[in-house]
Amino acid sequence: MAQLVVNDVLLQFGGVTALDRVSFQVEPGKIHAIIGPNGAGKTSMLNCISGVVRPQRGSIIFDRWELNKLSAHARTRLGLARTFQNIALFKGMTVLDNLLIGRHCHQRSGILRGGLYWGWGQREEIAQRKIVEDIIDFLEIQSIRKKVVGTLAYGLQKRVELARALALEPKLLLLDEPMAGMNAEEKEDMARFILDINQDRNVTILMIEHDMGVVMDLSHRICVLNFGELIADGVPDEVQRNSFVQMAYLGQDTASPETARA
Repeated sequence: MAQLVVNDVLLQFGGVTALDRVSFQVEPGKIHAIIGPNGAGKTSMLNCISGVVRPQRGSIIFDRWELNKLSAHARTRLGLARTFQNIALFKGMTVLDNLLIGRHCHQRSGILRGGLYWGWGQREEIAQRKIVEDIIDFLEIQSIRKKVVGTLAYGLQKRVELARALALEPKLLLLDEPMAGMNAEEKEDMARFILDINQDRNVTILMIEHDMGVVMDLSHRICVLNFGELIADGVPDEVQRNSFVQMAYLGQDTASPETARA
């Protein structure tokens, strides 16, 4: 049974159609990639799933919940977490504090309990810190845990953003270009962490990425968008050989994308 079902999603901004009746499914425990040229609608798709925007048509089902009826924070409580194409961290705070913020949806202390630190508030903070420290060890960022995020190199900030998303304990992790702007060594590390998150922590991943080598190596299945339309959906070998995908990346016109769907 699919963990995420996107069905006939239409998203328009005025006269611009960002997503044109897109449908696909993501199976649990898999790494599913969304690729396509710039402006194809990839980030718009993640925005619809995470609740940043609401489509004018269609449905998005996650673990049998209709997401279009839920707020963004309600989706987070269901187990959705994401990173962003442009890093969205609190630059003036430490790495540790950024990760603790990622635990907000799991905190149960209200204003009164939180104000009385000794007792319930103390026990909860200790428990939350233990989870965060485990993530810090997992992503190998022990040496920067107390550093201010804004002072870190770009590649490390990307890793911290991944760590904060993991702090939400997601069932489905949405990654928007997790390797953009990284050098070869940083990309290799990020690819290893993504595989470990998927295999060791059993987290389903829906990923946007422009590095085709990374996409083909990591993904179990790939969707291809072009001008808001789904032109291919299949395993990496099928997508790589698809003539409509090749034409889209070469900048040629795609005559009949319907025939390209697996």
